[in-house]
Amino acid sequence: MNSPLPTLSTAQKVAAFATMCVGMFIALIDIQIVSASLKDIGGGLSAGADDTAWVQTAYLIAEIIVIPMSGWLSRVMSTRWLFAASAAGFTLTSLLCALAWNIQSMIAFRALQGFLGGSMIPLVFTTAFMYFNGKQRVIAASTIGAILALAVLHQPAARPVCDLCRADAGQGRPPQPIVAQGR
Repeated sequence: MNSPLPTLSTAQKVAAFATMCVGMFIALIDIQIVSASLKDIGGGLSAGADDTAWVQTAYLIAEIIVIPMSGWLSRVMSTRWLFAASAAGFTLTSLLCALAWNIQSMIAFRALQGFLGGSMIPLVFTTAFMYFNGKQRVIAASTIGAILALAVLHQPAARPVCDLCRADAGQGRPPQPIVAQGR
């Protein structure tokens, strides 16, 4: 059942790895943006803070469940197909989250998003260690670390961006700029 790995050129390996890194970055940024937007999500769906917290909790629990399964799933499906399915599932459930009609549907869609997209992050690590050796492996690991740091450092910037892009633009008025308040 196991077929030998196809021989890829260094350029093909770098392109595949870079594409996977973009998917990982989007999954990480999604966590940060939702975290920064929980208050707005709760307001938009007429939900209290206790219910709204489950939007993030459901995603993280589902992700934690699928991460240990990623190794087995990649052996069953292959790393390429699992990542493709994970990215497609993450994208589809992102659309479902945008169409959520109440807090319960948002929580369900976020849990599904965490489960379907949860394999992307460990697969990037797997690919880095499968594709690269020696100094290239160090560069790949450093790239992953830089992406993780960038996503974490994005957190303080996420709130103003979310405020600028919030849904009140759909009510016939442009998003209001954030004005620093004097002390």
